[in-house]
Amino acid sequence: MTKKDTQIGRLRELVHRRGILHARDLTPLGIPKRYLGRLCAEGVLVKTGRGLYMTAGIPETAHLGLALVTKAIPKSVICLLSALRFHEIGTQSPHQVWIAMDRRSARPHLTYPKIRIMRFSGKSLTDGIDTHLIAGVQVRIYNPAKTVADCFKYRNKLGLDVAMEALREAVRNRKCTADDLWRYATICRVTKVIRPYMEAIL
Repeated sequence: MTKKDTQIGRLRELVHRRGILHARDLTPLGIPKRYLGRLCAEGVLVKTGRGLYMTAGIPETAHLGLALVTKAIPKSVICLLSALRFHEIGTQSPHQVWIAMDRRSARPHLTYPKIRIMRFSGKSLTDGIDTHLIAGVQVRIYNPAKTVADCFKYRNKLGLDVAMEALREAVRNRKCTADDLWRYATICRVTKVIRPYMEAIL
């Protein structure tokens, strides 16, 4: 077996294990990126964006887009409407993947899936992150309580009705506790805004 055959074989194994991969994943393994094009031609892989590939026939799930975005932009965190959808809170069905990024980070270029970038900083960026395995990718998503607090923080962009619905649903379906909500409301500096709504619901 030639070196080329060995490298392609390793790439096939990698594709089988991960389902979604980025061209940069091949560098530490010493596998030439050009072999990705060969697997695309064979119908093994599908190119979904710049340097981003997924296994042909990978099951289409409601959250596949979250995995694709995370693979392309590893430092991002799924937030707001996309986090609500993931946690099954409310009725929002976003056509973009909403992500939080550090205010100082360069703007990423991603053609698919469509993304909506929100700039967070400090504890508002780093706290309340849970990791979920989606299509073989470790996806960082804000937990329900943090997501509700974020909805109140960005109520001018989302609408107060979206934030109120998220709060009601999160409490009703026991997605989080009142203490958790208050903790993240404090981090997001929306305690004065959210207090009357929490008092009315709780």
